[in-house]
Amino acid sequence: MNVSEFLDQHFHHFNARETVQAARVYRDFVRPDGGGGKMMVTLAGAMSTGEIGRSLAEMIRQNKVHAITCTAANLEEDVFNLVAHDEYRIVEDWRALSVQDEVKLRDEGFNRVTDTCIPETVMRHLEARLLKLWQKAADEGESHSPAWYMMEVLRDETLKEHYQIPVENSWLMAAMQAGIPVFVPGFEDSTLGNIFAARVYEKKVARHDVYWSGTRQMEALIQWYQDTAADSPIGFFQIGGGIAGDFPICVVPLLIQDLKLDIPLWAYFCQISDAVTSYGGYSGAVPNEKITWYKLEPEAPKFMIQSDASIVAPLMFAYVLGW
Repeated sequence: MNVSEFLDQHFHHFNARETVQAARVYRDFVRPDGGGGKMMVTLAGAMSTGEIGRSLAEMIRQNKVHAITCTAANLEEDVFNLVAHDEYRIVEDWRALSVQDEVKLRDEGFNRVTDTCIPETVMRHLEARLLKLWQKAADEGESHSPAWYMMEVLRDETLKEHYQIPVENSWLMAAMQAGIPVFVPGFEDSTLGNIFAARVYEKKVARHDVYWSGTRQMEALIQWYQDTAADSPIGFFQIGGGIAGDFPICVVPLLIQDLKLDIPLWAYFCQISDAVTSYGGYSGAVPNEKITWYKLEPEAPKFMIQSDASIVAPLMFAYVLGW
């Protein structure tokens, strides 16, 4: 049996049932002959280092994803993986690492993300390419989104000789080719954001505002949501929590409460997270709480899957794709 058949056969209770039902409703929601909806996917955590592009890129190519909001780490790490995958180091017994083991990895030029160590060399490789783009934008008075700069790097034909995985596994490349928007709030909270700040500080880049601010990106999201909602219901598929989820979902209360516009709310919601409900915590808040904030339609399908997104998201994408 294929993946979809396996899930239908064996996932009948608890988080397993929730996973299949959320995937089934997602599949029907975006079908042209079904709901005809569009889907915003949000990426927190280290999903790109976890190679979510292996399934997410195909979701984009098959018109199952229509916009992405991600942390800047997920933006850059998709490209890191594309050009340095074979130089990564896997630490199978990562839970047993001592402080001395960590120091050794650091001194050998690796940055660890759980069991995966990213080489510092790839960051400097991309910095050299981005620095030219930053300087050109500063000199010409231009300003662009974080995703635009990374897509410009991907458009450079000379990067192809550095690919170490099939380019089909890059979700950012798929997004660029499909022409879907990629929003990246909190860009400064990333390796390349730190590097950019350092280059401005030392006057190698003349201006900070070559990057769109978060509010400028929200302006673009406002326009995308209005244009898309005019023709289709819009759903929200959230991996993890934090700014990647909170930033885009807030566009609806902004439109309704701050701009006083008559606009549909998000019409589907699913979150995969290991967070639990707590006093004041957002990442683990149950979907119904979002109703009070004018984020979700009361009748919208709502799913909260409390599990490991690196396991669950590829299974759900496989189900939506009919794999």
